[in-house]
Amino acid sequence: MTPPADVETAVSDAHRRGWALVLAATARVARDLDLAEECVQEAYAAALANWARDGIPDIPEAWLTTAAKRRAMDTVRREQTFRSKLPLLVEPEETEDEVAIDEPAAVAPEDVVPDERLRLIFICCHPALAQEAQLALTLRLVCGVATADIARALLVSESTMAARMTRAKKKISAARIPFRLPEAAELPDRLRAVLGVIHLLFTAGHTAPSGASLVRNDLVDQSLRLARMLRELMPDEREVRGLLGLLLVTDARRATRVDTDSRLMRLEDQDRSLWDRSAMAEAHDLIVDGLRGGRPGRYVLQAAIAALYAEAPSYAQTDWPQIVTLYDELLSVWPSPVVALNRTVAVSMVSGPAQALKEIAELEKDGRLARYQYLPAIKADLLHRLGRSEEAALAYRQALELTGNDAERQFLTERLAGPHRA
Repeated sequence: MTPPADVETAVSDAHRRGWALVLAATARVARDLDLAEECVQEAYAAALANWARDGIPDIPEAWLTTAAKRRAMDTVRREQTFRSKLPLLVEPEETEDEVAIDEPAAVAPEDVVPDERLRLIFICCHPALAQEAQLALTLRLVCGVATADIARALLVSESTMAARMTRAKKKISAARIPFRLPEAAELPDRLRAVLGVIHLLFTAGHTAPSGASLVRNDLVDQSLRLARMLRELMPDEREVRGLLGLLLVTDARRATRVDTDSRLMRLEDQDRSLWDRSAMAEAHDLIVDGLRGGRPGRYVLQAAIAALYAEAPSYAQTDWPQIVTLYDELLSVWPSPVVALNRTVAVSMVSGPAQALKEIAELEKDGRLARYQYLPAIKADLLHRLGRSEEAALAYRQALELTGNDAERQFLTERLAGPHRA
């Protein structure tokens, strides 16, 4: 018998590392997201008992995949048997899409999208679903991100996000959306959503919405792998190059974002000599390529902004006017309130904190960032720079109420206790 604590640790590790891969493989058999998720959950539950009795397998993810796929195949066979015995009652009318599922494709799906997880992301990003539903469903099912963390990332309540995902699953079922990989010619139509999923996955790893650690390395590494595979799949897409460049140049600072005591380090306090120069060089080439040949898109511009921050000799020597210019261009192609908020940081360095506060006030009136912790956090810093300590303290408290990550909470608490010492 294997000790229960060892089994629980092994199952937990396998869930963190392998959930997406196990689900993707099972979904190909089940062709139904709810069924696939149910079978995978049953496989993980079965692992607790089986591994305690038989020992932890050498490759836990392979054991889980086999167990989940068997459950899915058994369910599908039972359904097929039921239909064959009661055809007049349950035989559905075939749609063109359903017929196409069983016809041999001219190009094997594996030749179009070779990775199970990336393949499932393309499948989930069906154009019949609203984009936020695509993002939420994919992050939850494919990437294993908690519903609460997805809600934080998309600035809605957890109950609202859960309801959206339920509606999306029901729509897939009711509309008989085919659970198949799109043809190569269809991939560009789903690219925007796929890029959004990978970017949000990286964001959830770069600064974890909740938990003790600032960074979730597993999510960051997974998003980088997916971005690289997407680049191989669609090498001529400028926004794909832009996304990979953005992830690389942002992640180049990973080693310096917390100190030896796991305290959050501001950009201006980080040791730039420890940044990953090879990643920055690769990102630079991708960004330069992305800026060529017409007006750049959202991810290319975000990557260019991140590169200006990273490539400056010091924080004080950052080219702030150029960053404001790039943010203005970014807002024209992606009018996001989060972009407008990030722009205020650069505005404060060019035109002063008072001007930036005026723009913060407009964003507060807008209301879309009411649940976004970085709005009061940035506001607090600007107020502190103007010597308005009591107002700054109030804003820090507001930010604390909205923040779920322990490292960020510690940073804000220290700022609240004595901003002049931070």
